[in-house]
Amino acid sequence: MLVLLPPSEGKTRPDGGDPVDLAALGSGSLTAHRVAVLDALAKVSGHPDALRTLGVGPSLTAEVERNTLLRTEPAAAATEVYSGVLYAAAGLALLPDDAARARADRSIRIISALWGVVEPADRIPAYRLSMATDLPGVGPLARSWRALLALELDPRAADELIIDCRSASYVAAWRPPAGSPGWVTVRVLRELDGRRTVVSHNAKHTRGVLTRHLLVRPGPEPTDPDELLEAARELIQGTRARRRPPRRALGSVQQPVQRPAAPHVPRVLDAELGPPGNGPRVLTLTVT
Repeated sequence: MLVLLPPSEGKTRPDGGDPVDLAALGSGSLTAHRVAVLDALAKVSGHPDALRTLGVGPSLTAEVERNTLLRTEPAAAATEVYSGVLYAAAGLALLPDDAARARADRSIRIISALWGVVEPADRIPAYRLSMATDLPGVGPLARSWRALLALELDPRAADELIIDCRSASYVAAWRPPAGSPGWVTVRVLRELDGRRTVVSHNAKHTRGVLTRHLLVRPGPEPTDPDELLEAARELIQGTRARRRPPRRALGSVQQPVQRPAAPHVPRVLDAELGPPGNGPRVLTLTVT
């Protein structure tokens, strides 16, 4: 299986360490274009209208300024740098054993506007750049990466199940070719008062939960959409588990306890797989 993730918008700057070594990153065929994008980003980020060009607000001024220093900024494993909702749920830096880590190294690929393809162990600095950007000196980033990512990823799509957790702007950078044995996108709906709606935060969290489950579950990896559906349905029972409250001793008096409200953690209620068509099949996970 090949699990495609988007980068998180939020990134954690490493406290220290050596800077990125472009020659040491995986997918070495992308190095030349990585250099071009990196240099263009540094130039744009030092320009007075950098925030407008990069499509971000004033609160991110410091992150954009840091783009000018990415060749010397400290780098760390991508699993530590990407730190948004999806990555918090996936816990890629905290996998339980060597088998799960090996599966992640083999199966997880992050599609990045700056690096093209990132492997979990690739050491990168924190940066600010979206695939939706039209970067001066390079052009629309999704289009600029498309042919290179096809050379890198098409061979894997020829005989592996593609589990696609990316957002639309990152899908635009690479789509599996026609005839691939299985391309499945992951959609998340929230059920509330009998109605199902799309909620972005829940979607990121649930895609992270699914990603982690596929890495740590026993048994072979899913090889086709139907096997993926069966693996996803394992989450339904797992997320519905409840601990019973401890029994009170006879004659004891239960005192009311004031506790802070716990954050809502979505539970998977249902998993459905859409029919085959001209594009990807859609795995829909419904959560609370």
